Amino acid sequence: MSSSRRKIFPDAATALSDLLQDGLLIHSGGFGLCGVPMALIAAIRDSGVRDLTVVSNNAGIDDAGLGLLLKTRQIAKMISSYVGENAEFARQFLAGELKIEFNPQGTLAERIRAGGAGIPAFYTKTGVGTAVAEGKPHAEFDGQTYVQERGIFADLAIIHAWKADTEGNLVFRRTARNFNPMMATAAKTTVVQVEHLVEVGEIDPDHIHTPGVFVSRIVVLPEGYEKRIEQRTTRKVAA
Repeated sequence: MSSSRRKIFPDAATALSDLLQDGLLIHSGGFGLCGVPMALIAAIRDSGVRDLTVVSNNAGIDDAGLGLLLKTRQIAKMISSYVGENAEFARQFLAGELKIEFNPQGTLAERIRAGGAGIPAFYTKTGVGTAVAEGKPHAEFDGQTYVQERGIFADLAIIHAWKADTEGNLVFRRTARNFNPMMATAAKTTVVQVEHLVEVGEIDPDHIHTPGVFVSRIVVLPEGYEKRIEQRTTRKVAA
């Protein structure tokens, strides 16, 4: 493989094959079903690894996204903000079969960003006096009480981008620019699935959202790759 294409792998299974093992802490990008690394999640499912801790805003739905790994009981713990669209997630949680660490959405985003920036912990007012602050250190600043939250740095980040060049410089499209950019910076290894691959120099430097230095491996999705819609909402067209 030429040096300019050393990060490109033929498929998700190959890209992940020597990275996966039981007990990993994994960042999984996306919001709802938007910007979710579906192909990489399916490859993790097929690998059979277990006892995973997964950091993600939500857990997809029952038959897509992280719902696939919940169905096969490969996830032992979720660190999440919202779980409302996944019935199996709720069932496992209420039955005591799945550990869940709930976070306010902004706190979760900042914990990931902090992990990528090398910040081990920070203080926030969000959650003070609620269950999410129980057992965590508190401190007073300017007469106000804050709770300490820890940064999160994962073993592996799996993300979805719209476009990449062969060095891994990434562009995210619209709402898919959610948790993906910050997760790419906050893991030992980042693997990205992309819709379009171009040569180095074809992306305007001012349009790059994530520099390739953060990206270890690239998987190019096949043409016609299905992007699921979580809840399709339409309106009638006036006659």
